[in-house]
Amino acid sequence: MIDLIIIGAGPAGLSACLYASRAGLEVLMLDAGAPGGKLNVSAEIENWPGQKKKTGPELAYEMYEHALSFGGKQEYGEVLKIVDHQNYKEVITNDKTYQSKAVLIATGTKERKMGIPLEEELTGHGVSYCAVCDGPFFKGDDVAVIGGGNSALEEAIYLTKFANRVHLIVRRDVFRADKIIQNHVFNNDRIEIHFLKKPHHLIAKDDKVDKLVLEDSKTGELSELAVKAVFPFVGLDPVTEFIRDLGITDDNGYIITDETMQTKITGLYAAGDVRKKILRQVVTATNDGAIAGQQIANYIESID
Repeated sequence: MIDLIIIGAGPAGLSACLYASRAGLEVLMLDAGAPGGKLNVSAEIENWPGQKKKTGPELAYEMYEHALSFGGKQEYGEVLKIVDHQNYKEVITNDKTYQSKAVLIATGTKERKMGIPLEEELTGHGVSYCAVCDGPFFKGDDVAVIGGGNSALEEAIYLTKFANRVHLIVRRDVFRADKIIQNHVFNNDRIEIHFLKKPHHLIAKDDKVDKLVLEDSKTGELSELAVKAVFPFVGLDPVTEFIRDLGITDDNGYIITDETMQTKITGLYAAGDVRKKILRQVVTATNDGAIAGQQIANYIESID
């Protein structure tokens, strides 16, 4: 019987592991990917207090080392289901079942698909959801970035390090990104902005992306854009499919908690981007994790 199982080893999970293990709990983190979550696919972090600029993977590694420094452990595994037995929880993965006194869900979000023809077939063949991972493969090519928020603009700027030209496709006539990031985009002559356009379908050549067909948001008129890669950043969905039967999410799948990060099920907590909240940033995820780690320590002390 483990004190605490944390599902997800992103900033929220790592922060919770640090606080809970430092408070004396036996903590196990489970994640199907590399520790650090989306930090690993973030080129630069410019809003982490005390660090004017840092790469995402650097910050992820530092957080990971610190999180395990008080005895916390980490294992790889995809969680398929959580069963609530009231006084303990059962966490079922693809190859093992664990029991714990408390569970923290910190699974974050995943990138939303464009939902256009050939997107699935060409994923990994010109369609990518990670500019940091795949940008270098398109050195000297023209590429497209889909979206008008912070992530899309930041990735467009990053891709100018490799691409000949970055076409930024925005379905509205304005950006949703922060002004400072917008200014960087407007001042970059390698970025071409296409307002009031949205992806309609892809055209392949030799089983790779060759063209992106755009639809005018007002007229519906179609036009072709010759690009070798498409990077969609059109939104995020919470990773909560495995707990939908527990009734702790809102209609969009985000987990509802109180200010202590506890759900309506005693002993079951959530932290980070997977929560229903107004701001999803590294700093708010670590805040959630710190609160959850300390509150769970208090909870376990009260039941032991």
